[in-house]
Amino acid sequence: MSELQGVIFDMDGVLCDSEPFICEAAMRMFLERYDLRVNPEDFRPFVGAGENRYIGGVADQYGLIIDVESDKARTYAIYLEIIQGRLGPLPGAVDFLRTCRARGLKTAVATSADRMKMDGNLAQIGIAPASFDALVTGSDIEHKKPAPDIFLAAAAKMGLPAGACIVVEDAPNGVEAGKAAGSRVLGLTSSFPAAALREKGADWIAPDLANVPADVLAS
Repeated sequence: MSELQGVIFDMDGVLCDSEPFICEAAMRMFLERYDLRVNPEDFRPFVGAGENRYIGGVADQYGLIIDVESDKARTYAIYLEIIQGRLGPLPGAVDFLRTCRARGLKTAVATSADRMKMDGNLAQIGIAPASFDALVTGSDIEHKKPAPDIFLAAAAKMGLPAGACIVVEDAPNGVEAGKAAGSRVLGLTSSFPAAALREKGADWIAPDLANVPADVLAS
């Protein structure tokens, strides 16, 4: 493996826990637009795959034909309302980012979400976009996780090979994508159990960024 030069952060479940809020927003959208009551567990298979799949996958389960772009826009509008004053950084996220920067590592966010959601999240958790050398969203790539495209794009934007980067992920789809990109992966158990992350190849496991194994940044 190459010498460590960069860290690529997924956003949801890594820097902040927006999953309950996007789930709430999507459930409200389905009820408002289609008079359909869906369940939180309906969304679980699509966590980390981007909002098109997150909403579209649930619609498919119910045999519902939807307007994905319009419905996603409405979901985001609801989401940005309900996170005000409720969304904060996950434990260790701000300090770990500072540690990476202090050690001279380049940093990036690579999220399957759209730019609107990323900007809203970073604003709420108090992390400036300028804290990162690269920002890549689901709108910037064709193939979403578990394809490696988003992490390859983030590494390229930082001017680094993906093999010189650690990916920080909380979802099996994301771990699989990070490994497919050729990166080492730190899996956080904020959303899924350790076994599910290890099964996809996570190199390290931690509960959050406040409890990262000592050898991660020494790799």
